[in-house]
Amino acid sequence: MGNDTIGNASVHVLPPLPYAENALEPVISANTINFHYAKHHKGYVDNLNKLIAGTEFAGLPLEKIITETAGKPDKAAIFNNAAQAWNHAFYWRSLSSKGGGEPSADLKQKIEASFGTVDACKKELAAAATTQFGSGWAWLALDGGKLTVIKTGNADSPLAKGMKPLFTIDVWEHAYYLDYQNRRADYVSAVLEKLINWSFAADNLK
Repeated sequence: MGNDTIGNASVHVLPPLPYAENALEPVISANTINFHYAKHHKGYVDNLNKLIAGTEFAGLPLEKIITETAGKPDKAAIFNNAAQAWNHAFYWRSLSSKGGGEPSADLKQKIEASFGTVDACKKELAAAATTQFGSGWAWLALDGGKLTVIKTGNADSPLAKGMKPLFTIDVWEHAYYLDYQNRRADYVSAVLEKLINWSFAADNLK
């Protein structure tokens, strides 16, 4: 997520989607991507810029804003918008029209050391995504030297827990409701089988 400098103010900008709005069809429709990216994601970026203008957080990268505001009730609005801006930029890159299949050898070895098999890892991700109550995220993350699957509510992120995210699935309703209505499990299953961007996850191991 980049910054643009305008005068003396550093403003967070909405990063471009890594693919066309229709690239993930039929799993995720162009209509869903348009609303999700151009309305929801853009809204978090715009709100964050308003909230941090003239504060000590102006000019800081998103990761720094997230770690410095996590767990501070008086900074909740800044945390929520910064984390959601970061989470969404990360989610778009977690998906690929050429996704699915098998992870690279290094990542596969790490997954097998932590979960036994790639299928077992995907089952844990599916369970985390489908059992997250209400809005939130399911993550494959690096915790120390070990891979783990966690779920977070609302805007929360592994970054706030000192972990390194490798991949995420957005389970806020706006991520899937236009396409799947209440069938969250179908959306999660389709993402894991057809869109999961293992090469992005592998890059995040480095």
